[in-house]
Amino acid sequence: MNIELTPLSMADIDADIELIIVVDKDTDHRFVKDKKLLKKAAFGAAQDEVCLLVSKKHIYVGADSLTGVDIRSAAANAVRALKGKKYKSLKVATYLNKGCTYTLRAMVEGIILGGYSFEKYKSKPTKQRLKHITISLDEYNKQPMDIDKAALQVHKAQIIADATNFTRDIVNTTPDDCYPAVMADIAKHLAEESGLKCKVLKPKEIKKEKMGALLAVARASRHTPRVIHLSHTPKNPKAVISLIGKGLTYDSGGLSLKPADYMVTMKSDKSGGSAVMGIMKAIAELDLPIEVHGFIGAVENMIGGDAYKPDDVLVAKNGKTIEVRNTDAEGRLVLADVLCYAQQEVKADYILDFATLTGACVVGVGHYTSGVMGNSEAMKKRVVQEALNAGELATALDFNRHLKKTLKSEIADICNISNTRYGGAITAGQFLSEFIDEDHADKWAHVDIAGPAFVEHTWAENPHGASGVGVRMTVKLLEKIAENSAH
Repeated sequence: MNIELTPLSMADIDADIELIIVVDKDTDHRFVKDKKLLKKAAFGAAQDEVCLLVSKKHIYVGADSLTGVDIRSAAANAVRALKGKKYKSLKVATYLNKGCTYTLRAMVEGIILGGYSFEKYKSKPTKQRLKHITISLDEYNKQPMDIDKAALQVHKAQIIADATNFTRDIVNTTPDDCYPAVMADIAKHLAEESGLKCKVLKPKEIKKEKMGALLAVARASRHTPRVIHLSHTPKNPKAVISLIGKGLTYDSGGLSLKPADYMVTMKSDKSGGSAVMGIMKAIAELDLPIEVHGFIGAVENMIGGDAYKPDDVLVAKNGKTIEVRNTDAEGRLVLADVLCYAQQEVKADYILDFATLTGACVVGVGHYTSGVMGNSEAMKKRVVQEALNAGELATALDFNRHLKKTLKSEIADICNISNTRYGGAITAGQFLSEFIDEDHADKWAHVDIAGPAFVEHTWAENPHGASGVGVRMTVKLLEKIAENSAH
């Protein structure tokens, strides 16, 4: 989409259709021009409720407030309602929350995210004809606007929303078209386009790095694993950050085979690794003055004569031995080795890992919320706050010593699953904590994105399928770090 910011009034802009956001059911607002028709259409202006008045060339959508989260969702739903229709251009006013230009950024994100669709595999895809968006600086409450600040927010919104859609595309791609070598190729192409550095470890290099847990998960697949390292390294960085993503391009469950219903959508098990690539794309294009490294463990977990088995004992990169009691708890094995490798390669001020790690997290907090864990209360709080600021739902899940005991193994240093069915998201996080060294213990946060990464219905600005969760929240966090840090 081409998005243009203009000081022209709404009346002076020529477009095929005008978007009007009705805030807090205020149908008496000066922007609302079709009160009688809206009443006849029983338009109540509830959050995300859409009313298209074809004869007037107006589309109305409700928003409960001027907060970014409500405006983003409203804009996305309005644009989604225009999909397949013949409108090529749209105009919309500016909406600010008490003068804060972040709401403008949220609206632009909503427009781009709402316009997304994944129809790669359809023989007759629905065309998105809407190509040109004009945003007037005519503000909802007649507040004055700084055009430079507004332009910056629009620029950032485009980069971040495009990176989110880039992530969605990777996650939505089928396992036969996106396996570890393909993920590595995507990373290489991204590096060439964005000025990032890219290093890819193949099986021989992975074996040399003693990543025994990751290699065990990968060995039954015809697709060999890759460990990907992308890096953004500006001069005199204000901080150093490592991002680690679980890139299970498909997860059958291994010999602890998933039931058929649970195996469908497992192309989404690469959501963590895909998010890391999306974040790196956004960071490079924003050219943030911080050093950021993205590490991805790209693996396929399959069955076969060479599959790793329950009762096996694996040796991770840091030398810890792991008793396998369930081969479907494979993501934590991959992350264990990649976390160790990331800490070996980079001494970071902050470490975040992203993974569709546990169904238990979905049971605990629902489809739409990420669970944030770690050893540091301050780190968890910071990640959750910036997620909420970016319009993503997240909540902290607390470690405790009693659950940690449930990972005890009688024959190895640790077991890959707990001996209780309860608290599975937390015990998975505590398993990962065993692979964080002392120097990074309080600098690390684990983000379980199993709930929001892939949902089979539309919600807010998210489509059916991949949401690209993790991109907006992490970019917001890294922007804040860049603003406040003095390395």
